[in-house]
Amino acid sequence: MPLLRSSALVAASLLGLAASLRAQPRALALTDATGLQLHQAQASAVTFQGQPALRLTAPPTSDAQPKAAKKGGKTGAGSAEAGRSDHLALVTGLDFSSGTIEVELAGEPSPGAAGGARGFVGVAFRVQPDRRTYDCFYLRPTNGRAEDQERRNHTAQYISHPEHPWFILREKTPSRYESYVDIQPAQWIHVKITVEGEKARLYVNHQEQPTLIVNDVKSGATARGAVALWFEGSTVAHFRNLKITPR
Repeated sequence: MPLLRSSALVAASLLGLAASLRAQPRALALTDATGLQLHQAQASAVTFQGQPALRLTAPPTSDAQPKAAKKGGKTGAGSAEAGRSDHLALVTGLDFSSGTIEVELAGEPSPGAAGGARGFVGVAFRVQPDRRTYDCFYLRPTNGRAEDQERRNHTAQYISHPEHPWFILREKTPSRYESYVDIQPAQWIHVKITVEGEKARLYVNHQEQPTLIVNDVKSGATARGAVALWFEGSTVAHFRNLKITPR
């Protein structure tokens, strides 16, 4: 019995140590793909805007461009969403529920991308093993200074895939999960995301006040999962200086 009790204590200690390690702050310079697991993505180490960075693009066989949606039509948007792939670079060995995520990122439409391409780029969190269930904040950099107020209003976005994509949230609760922020494509943007249970905040370019507030994170108060760099298939995305502080 003492031996069994001792073995159980050792096992419990090891599990506690593993959990503690997963909860430690994680910093990745992102000068290459070290520490990342690529999903529907290809990575290359580059210099972008004078800074060492990681470039992420969709593989040639993936959905390189968003499919056209019929104007004002739910069917068209739903059809495009059904054909979309999830493009992720997941941080390995990290279990995240609440905490802070900071990164510098940039997005621009790929050469030859369709007219609806916006340079979609962001961060997914609480990513599940299926790689398609997650919460996400992302940006549409080409909307930031568009000569159309409605497009500007859709610059920053919260989604929760697969049940709460952008077009369903926009249809059911217009403007609640989107916001304007002054950004540009192919320029470095500092992003900070804070998550506390069901509440999440997106801060852009070191602003004191959040750009977007979500008080009902769709994954719930206690969900947990991976953190991933996120981009859409029509985007050339760049990332650097990722820091994750779980709580």
